[in-house]
Amino acid sequence: MSTTLTPAQTDLVTDKPVPKKLRRRKIKPSRVVLGIVGVVVSLIWVFPVYWMVNSSLLPNIVLQSATPTWLPFGGSFDNFAQVIGEGTFFPALGMSVIIAVITVVFCLLFAFLAALAISRFKFRGRKGFVLAVLLIQMLPAEGLFIAQYKLMGSLQLLNTVVGVSIIYIAAVVPFTIWMLRGFVAGIPADLEEAAMVDGLSRTQAFMRITFPLLAPGLVASGVYAFLQAWNEFTVALVILQENSSQTLPLWLRGFIQQSASRATDWGQVMAASTLVAVPVIIFFLFVQGRMTSGLVSGAVKG
Repeated sequence: MSTTLTPAQTDLVTDKPVPKKLRRRKIKPSRVVLGIVGVVVSLIWVFPVYWMVNSSLLPNIVLQSATPTWLPFGGSFDNFAQVIGEGTFFPALGMSVIIAVITVVFCLLFAFLAALAISRFKFRGRKGFVLAVLLIQMLPAEGLFIAQYKLMGSLQLLNTVVGVSIIYIAAVVPFTIWMLRGFVAGIPADLEEAAMVDGLSRTQAFMRITFPLLAPGLVASGVYAFLQAWNEFTVALVILQENSSQTLPLWLRGFIQQSASRATDWGQVMAASTLVAVPVIIFFLFVQGRMTSGLVSGAVKG
């Protein structure tokens, strides 16, 4: 009767060292502790979002009880139906989406060209321009409200998408320039020069060689611009004073005020908050891979 020896047993018989692939990896206690800490921290961060969604599915009577309800058994989407049924959510949603898209597109366009000029070309005043970009970030936004309001009023841009978008773009562009500068500087100019030697023009070399490598940086910068435009409240509160031209943060504040005037229905408040927050979470889940690689790449190469 013949027996078949495993590779590990054969190595023991022939006094050969066991290959590294067949050795069992020793799990270090420190890695286990770090893993447990990571899970606990993740649960702490996720719990407020879960509690918001859980509360949005429960009636107000259940939420006001002394015993917390951890799972939405017996819940429904009635709170969402009542919030949407008021008729003011979708106009505010459309306003926020349009402003966010305009901000992201023009912010990336302006910041990309500026970062390209700073990283690829040497010109008089280059260092001063970079310093100005940093100093602008130090200005408190609240100190500009009066000037912004008067400027938009003189241009007849109060309560308009264009007026708010201009202010958002001006506020987000400086930091976006600084982010993209690290990505552009991290790509060697020799790649473009080699492509130009092969017969491509400067524009063709940039679009075919350099531009695809900047995709992670553009995604990371675009997500930052989107979040700033989507969640911004104070500037919108100053510029958008009409009820017909409100973004989602302003709509949520007005909804909470109306609910508090009669008797705060926390189920509806949580449903309204979920409608504002969940689209951003879903959007971030789709782009988190490129955003993470983009942030790390910019931090290392910048």
